[in-house]
Amino acid sequence: MKSTRCLLRLLGRSAHPSLLQNLQHNQIQTARHIRDKKGGHVPVEFLSDRSSVVQRDTFATEHKTKASFVEALEVFIKGDVRRRGHVEFIYAALSKMPEFGVERDLVVYNRLLDVFPKEVFVPRNFIQRMFNHYPRQQECAVQLLEQMENYGVTPNVETKVLLVRIFGEKGHPVRKYQRIMYWFPKFKHANPFPVPHQLPQDPVELADFSLKRIAADLDARVTVFQMPGTDVTETGEQITLPHVVGIQSPAQMALLRKHNPSRPVFVEGPFPLWLRKTCVHYYILRAEPEPPDEKVEEPYDPERSFYYPLQLDLDLDRDFGDLETFDVEDLDEGPVFAMCMTNQGDQATLNRWISGLQESNPILGHIPTLFRLQAGPRELQAETPKEERPPEEEEEEAARGRN
Repeated sequence: MKSTRCLLRLLGRSAHPSLLQNLQHNQIQTARHIRDKKGGHVPVEFLSDRSSVVQRDTFATEHKTKASFVEALEVFIKGDVRRRGHVEFIYAALSKMPEFGVERDLVVYNRLLDVFPKEVFVPRNFIQRMFNHYPRQQECAVQLLEQMENYGVTPNVETKVLLVRIFGEKGHPVRKYQRIMYWFPKFKHANPFPVPHQLPQDPVELADFSLKRIAADLDARVTVFQMPGTDVTETGEQITLPHVVGIQSPAQMALLRKHNPSRPVFVEGPFPLWLRKTCVHYYILRAEPEPPDEKVEEPYDPERSFYYPLQLDLDLDRDFGDLETFDVEDLDEGPVFAMCMTNQGDQATLNRWISGLQESNPILGHIPTLFRLQAGPRELQAETPKEERPPEEEEEEAARGRN
């Protein structure tokens, strides 16, 4: 390095420009080579280029399966004993896992951890352990464990053995593994209404599962009012029939029987429901809340109430900072009589749902039904710019509008 610098100084301006450029280029390449050998540090621009090359070459395959993904890992592991560029390769593999469908496969994650060189990043003394020995590699392993955490993948003993062999027992990835193994068993079965990873592909089964998840009553009954299919009209035109699946509980049927026939009911929707990455829409049959003068409160039977006595008049000492009055907004949204799901939310399709409900709820034939349908889900469209017109034409159009 020093000899190259002295040679450049001696040549000065007398040397040919192309010779100076070649010498400077060699000097820069030598400096990068020494930096790579000593500290393992690579500039960011070279990392991005290398990562893009890895993604383009290694994972560029038509058949994106688990076997092809594991084969790409094996090619990289056997290609170089020193595993040069393993951090960039692991980041690229993590980003490509959803495309290959292996984002929830524990065996693939353990195989990806095996890409790290063994017993190289283990701190040898307490000073190295204190100053985060090999931070880029530790951050990469922590990112891998965080992706496992996001997809709900629980590590096993093999994961711990690999992390200890790579980073030692006191490394940050091992600490992350310990935190995951502490919290995952506690919350794995905490959700009483879990959503499966693989949702039903049949639209009727998906609607059945979604409506049962929305309904709070276990006695609610799901009814299929129309199955999906195709039909041919008298003119020979082929039309597609949407599916119509509804749900109603005995308590909702009792509320509908007590409803005043002079007051209308409303069909409203669509309302979104997210099941993991799938969004479905449902419609409801509801009524407006009753006026205060028409409300009839049923008296509570003290013998059947778990909260007896229903009222306590206690004179408790209150502090000066306690509020004597509370502003609580009592909002009544009205009763909901039934719900349904369909993939075609027009008024004609929902009329079939109402007609099917009349078989078990004859009172619907005497109650007016109004539709409050919103626009379905659609993509935002950019506004097209209006063509500019001369002011004389705009004034003439405004005058015609006033006339």
